[in-house]
Amino acid sequence: MDIIRSWREQKVMLKWRYPILQDLDFVFEEGEREKMYSKLATKLNKTRSELEVLFADLQLH
Repeated sequence: MDIIRSWREQKVMLKWRYPILQDLDFVFEEGEREKMYSKLATKLNKTRSELEVLFADLQLH
């Protein structure tokens, strides 16, 4: 996947699309990105693969 949008833009778009999300949902320590993805997947009731599709979709819009 080619990254077109910055992480900040992606966070804003996700928060707009899913108002349930907060800034704290995107916080992660170095090497703990998977933990953040897991937290997002749980909060959005999505699988890891659905979350990956969602992030890929953000790159297109």
